[in-house]
Parts: sequence; structure tokens; C-alpha cells
Amino acid sequence: MSIKSFAAKLFAAYIHQKNQKWIHNPTQTQQQVFNNLILKAKETQFGKEHHFSEISSIQDFQKNVPVRDYEQLREYVNAVVAGKENILWPGKPLYFAKTSGTTSGAKYIPLTAASMPFHIKAARNAILSYIHETGKADFVNGKMIFLQGSPILEEKNGIKLGRLSGIVAHFVPKYLQKNRMPSWETNCIEDWETKVNAIVAETLPENMSVISGIPSWVQMYFEKLKEKTNKPVGEIFKNFNLFIYGGVNYEPYRAKFENLIGRKVDSIELFPASEGFFAYQDSQTEKGMLLLLNSGIFYEFIKADEFFTESPKRYTIGEVELNINYVLIISTNAGLWAYNIGDTIQFTSLAPYRVVVSGRIKHYISAFGEHVIGKEVETALQEAMQNTTVTVNEFTVAPQITPMAGLPYHEWLIEFENEPDNLEEFALQIDAALCKQNSYYKDLITGNVLRSLVITKVPKNGFQDYMKSIGKLGGQNKLPRLSNDRKIASFFENKE
Repeated sequence: MSIKSFAAKLFAAYIHQKNQKWIHNPTQTQQQVFNNLILKAKETQFGKEHHFSEISSIQDFQKNVPVRDYEQLREYVNAVVAGKENILWPGKPLYFAKTSGTTSGAKYIPLTAASMPFHIKAARNAILSYIHETGKADFVNGKMIFLQGSPILEEKNGIKLGRLSGIVAHFVPKYLQKNRMPSWETNCIEDWETKVNAIVAETLPENMSVISGIPSWVQMYFEKLKEKTNKPVGEIFKNFNLFIYGGVNYEPYRAKFENLIGRKVDSIELFPASEGFFAYQDSQTEKGMLLLLNSGIFYEFIKADEFFTESPKRYTIGEVELNINYVLIISTNAGLWAYNIGDTIQFTSLAPYRVVVSGRIKHYISAFGEHVIGKEVETALQEAMQNTTVTVNEFTVAPQITPMAGLPYHEWLIEFENEPDNLEEFALQIDAALCKQNSYYKDLITGNVLRSLVITKVPKNGFQDYMKSIGKLGGQNKLPRLSNDRKIASFFENKE
């Protein structure tokens, strides 16, 4: 065992012990976070306008501060972007994480001196948690790669801005600098395809032990490695044993990854966003990710099926239940208040609090009242693929409301790596699995309002072509699992 891996194990044990205090005192921890946020921000413009000085309880806060999304908070954010101080949080932010909104153009999410360290600590602690649980630490001696956005930052009114992953690249600890791949120069390449080719060239001769990124884009990297060498990734990188990912569910990709790698590797799931680092996988045996209750974020939860009603109840951590679909609402030390980030989650454990990401509150299909969510379609596909040789590169689902003939249906656009022998039978298996999870969908099928789903095969690299066509190839961009319209489906219709 090297000195580096021995030190990593000691540090992992220390951090594990330190985390137990807040893990075992969840409601008290969240109350302390809440109190601190209100105290720090009461003299800001937002704090004064929402009477923070009079808030003495969470109930007061919920009365004074309505739930908002980015558009509803835009007036305040625009003032911060214009260079004004003490608007949402004391002083000015350190950075803006610039993201592209689907309906509101560019979004500028503030990152402050108070919030930034938690992004870094959470990523570090996810790895330390893995080391402590498994005892595996030899990977710290190898090279590590994170497929991320360019670290080149712009500046707006004295505040630097860029993609979150590019900003985080500036905070890589010194002890990891020698292990980090790709080089700074390669990381700065904007064009994704050019960048991946450069990463392949740089990493091929290296001892890669950890690879991380969004699964769909890591898959592209793996395919190029295999294409160049005609070897599985696990043979190219004999010490590669840990895959770290976030952004999308890994399960639909798992079979394809194991085929590309040539063997199984451990994985760690992360739940980061520009708005905060919310959770990470703390166990290789338990389902879900540990919700980070001490990271400068106060959480509220609204049941997804009540979200669009008038004045839905806002639950706190001590009130949540297992297996309920909640919209995640956050208030943070970056100055986001009762903010709807758009993600939905479900709790898989209440001791400790672990979550899975179930989808997006805007990404669902309810063209007929079925309200099918991302987690349901991913689980249905997984079940249909079990005990088969079918592998899928990518997929999305859209409603077909006005078919040329027959009843309406859900159209599954799937890019197969290995196709099923019988496409119609495979579609029926997915349909049955979806009916098991969603009673509304089942009622529509059995009531002859909808016909069973239809699979449309997407050609090789079809979804990459789609993402390129909308300027979102690579980086942290993700293909929506499902939508209530046919924008993506129409792209492929027009190709025919």
C-alpha cells in the first residue's frame, strides 16, 4: 500500500466520523442551516422585502417567501448580474454558473464564497465515503479524468462566469493536480468532438484509474477508445475500477458500459447542479444517494401530484415519506430562496435520508392524464432488457396524439446497440412494466384510450446529431428522457 492510499484511508475514516453528527441529527441540522441562512441574509434586498428580521420559524418563512422558479426570481438575479451588491446574499457572488434554459434563454446561477466550498467538499466526500466503505484506495495512485466543460471563464460586471464544471476545475486540490486528466489545454477545447479525440490521444498511454462524467458522453469517449485500439476499455486501462457519474440514471447505460469496458467496475452516483451539490452515493449496497443536510442548503419538498394546485403543502425533512414523488425546493447560501430547481426526487431511506432523482417536473408525459415520469420509463426499459442481449445507447419518449391511423400512443425513440429479435414483443414487455408502475397509464391502455407503445429505431449517433443540431453536444448537456411534446420526435420525422 502506498503512502498516498494509506493517507486517503485515514482521511476517509475521519470524514466518515465527522459526518455522523449531522446524519444522526437531520431535523436539528436543517433547523441550524435555516437559522443561519435567515440571519446572514436579513439585511439583503430580498431579506428586507420578505421581512427576514421578523422570521422566527419555518412556518413564518413559508408565509413570507413563495416558491419561485428562475423566471420568477429573474428580477433579483438581473440586479446581481448588473453588478449590484447585497441583493440575494451579502456582497457579490464569486461566480455565475451560466446554463441554457429551455424557455428562458441563458440563466445565471450565483455561486458565492459561502456556497462554493460545499461543491468541492461534496465531490471529495463522495470518494472518501467509497474508500471508507470498501477499503479500496489504490486508485488514488492512478490518473483521474472528469469529462467536463471548458474552464475558460468570461467576466460580467466584475464577476466571472462559465459552466459549473469549468468553474469547479479551478478548485481541484493541489494533491490531485498531478493525477488529473485531461491537460488544461485539452480541457479548454470548446468543440466537443475535437475535445474527445484529444482526450483519447492524451489518456491512451496513461494509467487511468478513475473516469467520471455524464454517462452518455463518457460512452462516446469509450467508443472512440475502442475504435482506435480495437480493445475493451478495461484492457486499455487495466487499473480502471471506478466510474463516477451524475446528471442521468446510469442503469439504462450499464449493460452497454460493461460491454465497452469488458468487465464490471464500481460506480459512485452524484447529484450536483449549479444551484448546489445535493447528494452523493454513500453506499455500494444501499439504494439511493445521501442527501446532504449540512451543506448550506435548506430543503423543502412538495408532492409532485399536488405541485400545480393552489398553495400546495411544503414539507420539511422530518415530514417526508418513502417512495413519494417530491419536487425539490431549496434555499441556499448562494441566495436562492424557496427555489424550484425543477428536479423531482423520491426517498429510498429515512435513516439516513437517501434519495433517487425521479425526473423533472417539466419532463413528463401527461397528454392524456397519465403523468408518466422519467424514473418510470427508465425502470420499464430496464425490466424489459433483463435476461436479454439487448443494449441501448440512448432513448427518449414522446406522445403521439394524432397518429395516421388507430389510437394515440407513446412513441419510444430508441437508439439500440444490440436490437431485440422481436421489436413488437420487446415493446409489449416495456408496456407491461410501465403499466405495473403507473395505474393511470394502465387504465388508459385497458380502457382503449391509448394503444400500447410503439418503438421507433433511431440510427447510430442519431441523438448525438440531434444534440449537435441544438448546440448542446457534450459537456453537462443531457437528452430529456421524455417530454409532453414532439420537438425531439419531429427532428427524426423530418430526417425520413
